[in-house]
Amino acid sequence: MATALIEEELDNEDYYSLLNVRREASSEELKAAYRRLCMLYHPDKHRDPELKSQAEQLFNLVHQAYEVLSDPQTRAIYDIYGKRGLEMEGWEIVERRRTPAEIREEFERLQREREERRLQQRTNPKGTISIGIDATDLFDRYDEDYEDGPGRGFPRIEINKMHISQSIEAPLTATDTAILSGSLSTQNGNGGGSINFALRRVTSAKGWGEFEFGAGDLQGPSFGLKLFRNLTPRCFITTNCALQFSSRGIRPGLTTVLARNLDKNTMGYLQWRWGIQSAMNTSIVRDTKTSHFTVAFQLGIPHSFASISYQYKFQDDDQTRVKGSVKAGFFGMVVEYGAERKISRHSVLGATVSVGVPQGVSLKIKLNRASQTYFFPIHLTDQLLPSAVFYATVGPLVVYFAMHRLVIKPYLRAQKEKELEKQRESTATDILQKKQEAESAVRLMQESVRRIIEAEESRMGLIILNAWYGKFVNDKSRKNEKVKVIDVTVPLQCLVKDSKLILTEASKAGLPGFYDPCVGEEKSLKVLYQFRGVLHQVMASDKEALRIPKQSHRIDTDG
Repeated sequence: MATALIEEELDNEDYYSLLNVRREASSEELKAAYRRLCMLYHPDKHRDPELKSQAEQLFNLVHQAYEVLSDPQTRAIYDIYGKRGLEMEGWEIVERRRTPAEIREEFERLQREREERRLQQRTNPKGTISIGIDATDLFDRYDEDYEDGPGRGFPRIEINKMHISQSIEAPLTATDTAILSGSLSTQNGNGGGSINFALRRVTSAKGWGEFEFGAGDLQGPSFGLKLFRNLTPRCFITTNCALQFSSRGIRPGLTTVLARNLDKNTMGYLQWRWGIQSAMNTSIVRDTKTSHFTVAFQLGIPHSFASISYQYKFQDDDQTRVKGSVKAGFFGMVVEYGAERKISRHSVLGATVSVGVPQGVSLKIKLNRASQTYFFPIHLTDQLLPSAVFYATVGPLVVYFAMHRLVIKPYLRAQKEKELEKQRESTATDILQKKQEAESAVRLMQESVRRIIEAEESRMGLIILNAWYGKFVNDKSRKNEKVKVIDVTVPLQCLVKDSKLILTEASKAGLPGFYDPCVGEEKSLKVLYQFRGVLHQVMASDKEALRIPKQSHRIDTDG
């Protein structure tokens, strides 16, 4: 993520930020901003050969930005693809008389074609590894003479079952995909495996079909056909037909699911299953930004049940979720509760406690790493023991917070710093060039800034006393991190007009006289200014719009 952020910051010159205009700026606003910068950077205004050379470079950069944004066609391309888009081959074949909307549509089509070619090169592997652990000896130990035997001093923990499955997809064409999958399972010394091959074809924008063939050592060959169809924009149906061949004959099966959008966030499902385990199921699923709720009822052979589950989604960077569910039926009753949290960019760790009759108490740990899933169900006891429930709940929390604080957090911080440092070294030339451009711009601004300050002082207007841009460290927990800021007092004062300073919603690193002192890290702008003789102070994030002066920025000096 840091790599992509650095590349984006270095490769895309923000022309809107350079001219300090909104992305929706009119041609008049662009022209006014261009004229102002031309007056500042025009080479003829500087006699010193070095300053004249620097002014010429910056003048050409401003002129290039204006040329791109003032032309509707090139502006449409830039808005979609940035500076890279303008440098790509093939743009010359586009008719100049096309409207911006037509250009957008054309390049979106080209982008889809590139995505299709990339798709054909992907296999999209998915896998699951499940290891069942029998830890009942921790809580259900015998009180008989067996404890006096050798090796009975410690509880015995065993792996009693294991399941491994893997699948890959191979796009053949834009509409056809081949899927190969296999699995191996073992439980208490007995095991088997199977292999499946499926061919999926997208028949239209409304549906697709899939044919599947499978074989295994425990069961004979099987054939399946799955069909999906959108009946209306809010309703679809899925049908799955299967034939299983075995020594007992042919076992047919049919499953049909009818689903409908009840509202923007709610889906209703009706499912009919006929075959070895016939059942009828209905469920309602509501998924919003902050929660996920499911209620389901099933009437079938051999299992009939009712269940309800709720999940709350915290709006934090770690995507923390807590969940709980209750399921009751002819088999008994199960209560589950747990949580999951993102521990790295591609990894999510979760734990669930299951308490039921007659199942007992179990702890289920799951780790999702990209497209791979690792599942560890740990059976603690066959009885409803409060001690087992307590340790199953508290144990994972203590281990997680200890590991997160002592291992995961330091490791991720070190990895991020290592990646950022590596990228800074590889892009040092580009960063140095932008720094030199910013320093040249500041030297060229000195005379203009002096006149602006004199004009503002004469009317008790806006004076920028100090301004810093970069990475500030205010949190005590981050006191070991380095502050990386640059002085931008002169560039900001140069942008003051009629006792006002207006910055748009764009990265401030692209403003005249600015550069990025900490590529890939969060940045802010801190300004101390004087207006009508009164001190003001404000801090804004990198891409936050800013308008100065404001009454809310005033520093209270009464105390």
